[in-house]
Amino acid sequence: MMNSISRNSSSLIPKKPLDAVLIGAGARGWHTYGRWALKNKDRIKFIAVAEPREARRQGFAKEWDISKKRQFTSWKDLLNEAIGKIADACVICTQDKMHTEPALKALQLGYHVLLEKPMATTKQECIELVKQAEKVGRQLRICHVARYTTMFSTIKHAINEGLIGDIINIIHSENVAYWHFPHGYVRGNWRKATDSSPVIIAKTCHDLDLLYWLVESPTKSVQSFGELSFYRTENAPKGAPDRCLDGCPVAETCPWYAPRLYIEAEPLIRITQRSKKWRLRFAGKLLLNHRKFVKFLSIFIKPLRNFLNWQYWPATVISDDLSVEGKIQALKSGPWGRCVFHCDNDVPDHQTVNIQFKNNVTATMTMHGHSYLDGRWIRISGTKGSLLGEFTYAGEKITYYDHRYVHEKVLWENDITFGAHSDGDSGLMESFVNSLLNEGSEREDPLTSARASLESHLMGFAAEKSRLEHNVIDMDDFRD
Repeated sequence: MMNSISRNSSSLIPKKPLDAVLIGAGARGWHTYGRWALKNKDRIKFIAVAEPREARRQGFAKEWDISKKRQFTSWKDLLNEAIGKIADACVICTQDKMHTEPALKALQLGYHVLLEKPMATTKQECIELVKQAEKVGRQLRICHVARYTTMFSTIKHAINEGLIGDIINIIHSENVAYWHFPHGYVRGNWRKATDSSPVIIAKTCHDLDLLYWLVESPTKSVQSFGELSFYRTENAPKGAPDRCLDGCPVAETCPWYAPRLYIEAEPLIRITQRSKKWRLRFAGKLLLNHRKFVKFLSIFIKPLRNFLNWQYWPATVISDDLSVEGKIQALKSGPWGRCVFHCDNDVPDHQTVNIQFKNNVTATMTMHGHSYLDGRWIRISGTKGSLLGEFTYAGEKITYYDHRYVHEKVLWENDITFGAHSDGDSGLMESFVNSLLNEGSEREDPLTSARASLESHLMGFAAEKSRLEHNVIDMDDFRD
């Protein structure tokens, strides 16, 4: 088995941690990047936060002991000319359409910016962000975290070492689970393209970025097809109400019954049955089949209570009150409690993108919201061999087949991570922080610079244009 690829992190211990400010204390800003930072306080320190929701703003501020005068309800108050630049870095994790203005302002004030994907929701705004970052000479790092995973960095290393020869074709699939897609793209914040961004940008800019990174060539042509086929009113079961808790007659058998996901987290717990660790499989079976017994055990083992009433993503998205009562109320009044067939969604639930790169490599990227298991699958076919990759909630695996003997060799394997990004989130943060703390030969060049991320975003916008207009997009014309 090939060793995992090192992250090139510096062994130097900084004299002073990097000062940072956070805009958007939600699932990504607080619970992902903020939690990594808490474990690395010797390297990064958050000194201010801007977040309109009081519970999240105060919760993040409490963890970092941020004074009241540096807690803001709006990014405009934090990035005020009168206050000026108060830190080295600005981490921006707002909703998609709220990326451009704060990012431009932060760059103007002299901040290095870590910006959640997608970088913007229009082609012109993406270009404007890149130009501004290059003009002021500051990092604008886009959170394309897949590049920073051990899985995909191992694939990249194998390609660079010539293991499969020259790349000929890539087939890549973003398999969004039957429960995950409705959470974000039927009930959730990305359900309407006009309110956020096209799903090909919001969900799969990671995947387009990976293809561009692996192939190392600009795109020549893009073509795309996609439809909203299933999550529609006409497909609702007979008698299904607008909300799951309004007496749904098929609640027991419906895979999308909201309390089963946000309170019991049954789809997530079922993933444990794919683990190679018997203890994890055993614990999962108890939670799935013997909840009363687990409830009794939780009297003595308090952490079990967090699993009986799920306290993690995606429950953290629907309410700041994670009690059963709080989540029930959220499902009764908020968007996540709606029947998946009675929502106001309009983004495709399946879409394919055909790509021809300028170096003659061809690729197909498929996204769909009907998978039994969340994750990405990739097959890279070259002149000497093929790489097959599985990158899922239930584990990761890279397998190599040579053309001469068709031997099977496992290059990388990892068990359940329960995360869509595996170690990518931590890899991104480590790289970003190191690049700003260390100088000279120790300084890291960003894998996801603004200029590098621009190409994959242009691919996404071109794909959506192709889907809507039913034509093939010439990328040179589209760039101009």
